[in-house]
Amino acid sequence: MTETCKSGKGLTCSILNASFPDGVYPWVPLVAGIVDALLTLCMILAIALVVRSVAHRLITRVTLRASEGVLPERFKTMSSGSSEASTAILTERRRQRAETMGSVLRSLASVVILGTAALMILSNLGIELAPLLTSVGIIGVAVGFGAQELVKDFIAGMFMLLEDQYGVGDVIDTGVAVGTVEAVTLRITRIRDADGKVWYVRNGTISRVGNESQGWSRAVVDVTVPYEADTTTVRELLKNVSTAMWEEPEYRDVLLVEEPQVFGLEQLSGTSIIFRVSVKTAPAQQAEVARELRVRIKRAFDEKNLAFAG
Repeated sequence: MTETCKSGKGLTCSILNASFPDGVYPWVPLVAGIVDALLTLCMILAIALVVRSVAHRLITRVTLRASEGVLPERFKTMSSGSSEASTAILTERRRQRAETMGSVLRSLASVVILGTAALMILSNLGIELAPLLTSVGIIGVAVGFGAQELVKDFIAGMFMLLEDQYGVGDVIDTGVAVGTVEAVTLRITRIRDADGKVWYVRNGTISRVGNESQGWSRAVVDVTVPYEADTTTVRELLKNVSTAMWEEPEYRDVLLVEEPQVFGLEQLSGTSIIFRVSVKTAPAQQAEVARELRVRIKRAFDEKNLAFAG
């Protein structure tokens, strides 16, 4: 016991040898072991915290750069013809998506770094890691089998955020429910349909998504007139009505740069003819534009004494 620190090895022993040249201090081995163990553990913990802090800073910097970058290609058409408010909405949505991904990556980095540090600390304390890792592996496999649907939901949510398939405020069709997105998490998507019913859809169950609000939308109005109506007159009237609405300043932020189109005979039968009016709109504005367009078409038909087919 008294010969433990006579060789002078170790920081603690060097200090004690300098204080007690004769080397007789029976309590030193225990204290030296405790101090060396504490120094080692503190060093491991300090290094882990520093690495974690650096990783968090790097992830935050990358996500901030992503949130302040250029707009995705599919949003450029909308931004070029919409108001500054619409562009601000897109920027805010991109920022929220980047922050969500940053939070997930920071949590993952913390688990990996601190978990590795915890294993190193246990190893230095003399605990056998092989049985521990084996037990953790068995538990992980059991939990994986029991929570595979949960893991599937989280993975689907991660890719949904990375690819920006939809966001809060978008009108989407998931196959299970159709409505406006109210909340998006890594596990579920909350949707409110036209009847006010709230749907909670697990991300792992969504196999396809139809987004009616991403980039731009299109208002389509079918006008049915009698078979005897003059097609040239009707088509010219529909063109004038849609173009006049498109040129009004109050609709400049709703109707995008593409001029409205009146297609030819969409359908033809023995009793009626159907014309189709197509107008490109800002996201989620197609229903409002279609309603206003129908009102104007009805007013124009009344002024020209034209009738609609039954």
